[in-house]
Amino acid sequence: MAKMGHMTWTAPAQDRADVPHTGDERAQLAAWLDFHRATLLTKCAGLTGAQLATASVPPSRLTLLGLVRHLAEVERYWFRRVLDDEPVPSLFSYDTDADADFHDLDPDRAEADFATYRAEVAAARAAAGRHDLDATVSSRGRPGGDFTARWVHLHMVEEYARHNGHADLIRERIDGAAAT
Repeated sequence: MAKMGHMTWTAPAQDRADVPHTGDERAQLAAWLDFHRATLLTKCAGLTGAQLATASVPPSRLTLLGLVRHLAEVERYWFRRVLDDEPVPSLFSYDTDADADFHDLDPDRAEADFATYRAEVAAARAAAGRHDLDATVSSRGRPGGDFTARWVHLHMVEEYARHNGHADLIRERIDGAAAT
């Protein structure tokens, strides 16, 4: 059912587990990455597609939906394309806009964008499980040389931590929800 031109779908509530204080390195990296993934979805919970597509911190055009789409692309790139060498195309067309994941938003497609994000996270987890942390993979043309699977995990934690800070501000400006 549509309301004012936008679907009434809202981002679902998200459970977020605490990161265990003990465990081996792989378990710790996976737990921190999952914590940050859940944090992003927590920032989106309860918002409609229109709210998720709202740029609320002018002059920035950054939105929560754009962050979800961007991180789906980042998950796909680092775990599937780089780590697994899977020949999957980009999720978005970057031919005319290098930031299409952030800019080409449709509030009526928010539910589908979230489903894509969840699918990419599941595929990333599977890819990560196939590689020892010390495994080195080709840079696939990226500057800076080759990468270890450990570096990919650490980079993803950093990527989420930075963007979750953005999500805190965006969410608070949308409806006053405080950071959690």
